[in-house]
Amino acid sequence: MGDLKRTPLFDLHLSLGGRMVGFAGWELPVQYPMGVMQEHLHAREAAGLFDVSHMGQVICRAGTAALEALMPVDVAGLAHGRQRYGLLTNDTGGVMDDLMFANRGDHFFLVVNAANAEADIAHLSAHLGDAITPVTDRALLALQGPKSEAVLSEIAPSVQDMRFMDVAVIDSVFGDLWVSRSGYTGDDGFEISVSAEAARRFAETLLADDAVAPIGLGARNSLRMEAGLPLHGHEMTPDHTPVESGLGWAISKARRAGGAREGGFPGADRVLGELATGAAKTTVGLLPEGRAPMRDETPLFTEPAGGTPVGVVTSGGFAPSLGHPISIARIDTAHAAPGTPIYADVRGKRLPATTAPLPFRQPTFKR
Repeated sequence: MGDLKRTPLFDLHLSLGGRMVGFAGWELPVQYPMGVMQEHLHAREAAGLFDVSHMGQVICRAGTAALEALMPVDVAGLAHGRQRYGLLTNDTGGVMDDLMFANRGDHFFLVVNAANAEADIAHLSAHLGDAITPVTDRALLALQGPKSEAVLSEIAPSVQDMRFMDVAVIDSVFGDLWVSRSGYTGDDGFEISVSAEAARRFAETLLADDAVAPIGLGARNSLRMEAGLPLHGHEMTPDHTPVESGLGWAISKARRAGGAREGGFPGADRVLGELATGAAKTTVGLLPEGRAPMRDETPLFTEPAGGTPVGVVTSGGFAPSLGHPISIARIDTAHAAPGTPIYADVRGKRLPATTAPLPFRQPTFKR
């Protein structure tokens, strides 16, 4: 793994017994001695600390209209001190990537996915030029779970006043903390950008609280699946639109047909057409009847034998909070209604499942 990049917390992960793996060009912990199952449950019941420094942090000083032209979301209506989920679409309406963007007054702060960070920044720079500045001297941590507010408020008391999708720059003994409150595990939580120099001290201070445990990539994946949250390269791809990816909800009213600023984003004709008349495929949950997980790329059928595939599993595994396997699938819309019987071809054997609405577990954000 010599060619992989390392976050400012790499040595801390080793000291905590993290098992390191390659992910999106970075060397990151997949799990700690607690194990994936217990890490998952701890994050649900208390607070989990995730190193997400591999994600791209970007300052955008472009005008609102220029940034809005790249996404099917309402940038102009985002208030100062608030954050929104966004999508970068291509000319055919496919999802290039998803991101979070925050209005910080005279600029926007963007967080993009690690696997696509270089491509995303290049795409943004091609359209917005010198208005795009990657942030390279800060780490990014996520403190997630029901006890995260109590823990973080010991360092930054004002986080108690933040609500879902608020952002703030907070002075602390660790320097300025760039804080958002979203919760990508489906529970209440905070995302904190801190200087690389102070990152380890900050992380160790959080971990000194008995409520906090370090969480690796394995539990991160099962947590986000339970929350029904899409992952690029799985539920989202450049070949599938937001509607097909189960992200129609993310397309703002102002950008839809009849909205104040209808269309005007890449692939708008196709995306708005699918919103109006429906897409041939959509994204659903799957509940396997047995204990065997139905994992990525498993083909799906409507019959226990024969026939042609009607869909494919995009993510799958075991859901520790629920006590049984779950999957997310892209499937022909005609077979997507909740409760529809589906058969997954797992190593040549058809296993039964039923479609289910997403998320599998309702979120607990602080509204």
